Amino acid sequence: MASSDPEITHSFRFFNVYKDGRVVHHFPTFEKVPPSDDPIFGVRSSDVVISSEPAVSVRIFLPESVNPTQKLPLLFYVHGGGFCMQSPFSPTYHNLVTTLVNEANVIAVSVDYGLFPTRPIPACYEDSWAALQWVASHSNGKGPHSWLNNHADFQRVFIGGDSAGGNISHTLAARVGSIGLPGTKVVGVVLVHPYFGGTDDDKMWLYMCPTNGGLDDPRLKPVIGDLARLGCERLLIFVAEKDHLMVVGKNYYEELKKSGWGGSVEIVENLGEEHCFHLFNLKYEKAVDLINKFVAFIKQE
Repeated sequence: MASSDPEITHSFRFFNVYKDGRVVHHFPTFEKVPPSDDPIFGVRSSDVVISSEPAVSVRIFLPESVNPTQKLPLLFYVHGGGFCMQSPFSPTYHNLVTTLVNEANVIAVSVDYGLFPTRPIPACYEDSWAALQWVASHSNGKGPHSWLNNHADFQRVFIGGDSAGGNISHTLAARVGSIGLPGTKVVGVVLVHPYFGGTDDDKMWLYMCPTNGGLDDPRLKPVIGDLARLGCERLLIFVAEKDHLMVVGKNYYEELKKSGWGGSVEIVENLGEEHCFHLFNLKYEKAVDLINKFVAFIKQE
C-alpha cells in the first residue's frame, strides 16, 4: 500500500505501521541457508542456540585448513538490516562472513539477534552482548563448543558489523571498555557504513525503541565517555560517498579522535558508492577492495 493510505500511522524507510498495529516491511523475507562445509571456500559452519528465552543463536565459521592445535583470531560479526531485517543465516551474510573467514584465516561467530517488531530495541543490543559473553566463556578452553575451545585465540578478538550492525558493534566495544570481557582482548573493531543518529532515520530508531532516551540516547548518539573508553586498541570505519549515513560516520570518526581514547582510528571512504554496496556483489572490484582492507586490518600486527 502507498504511504498515503489512511490506515497507515507511521511510514519509515523499512516498514509501515498501520492503525491496527500491523507492521509491514517494504522488503521481502530472506531465505535461510543451512550451515555447511563450503567446498569452494573451504569453510565449515555450525549453528548454535545459546538461549531459548530470549531466542539468541549464532553461526560459527571455521576454515577447513586449520590444524588440530592451531589458534586463529576471532571475529565476532553483527549483521545489518535496520534493526528489523536480515540474519546470519541469509545468503547475504552467510556468504560475506564465509569470505572474510577464508581471506583472513579467522574463526568467526555471527550473531542472530532479536529484530523489531517481534522484539523491539534494545533486544538487538542485549542479545549481541549475551552472544559475545557466550563466546568469551570459551576462553578457558572449557566452553560448550569445541571449535571455539580448540581454535579461538581470545587475545586476538575483533568485533565488526555493517549499518545497524556497526551501531551495535560500537555499543559492544563501549561495554567491553566499561565493564570488561574476562579472558579476552579485543584488539580491533570494524564499522562498515554504520548507523548513528543525525538523519531522518532517527524517527524510525526511536519508534523501534519504546524505552528510548530521546535524540541524545547514547546508543543513537555516542557520548564522549563511551568513545573515550572503547575497549579496543584499533578501529577502522568505512563510509560511502553516496550513503545518507556518510556524514554521521565521519562525525563518529571526528568525535572519537577528540574523545581522548588512546587507540588508533582510520577512516576509509568508498568513493562513488551507495550504502553497503559490497553486500550485493562480493566480487565487484570495489567490494573486493573493502573486504581486502577489512582483512588487512585483522592481519595487521
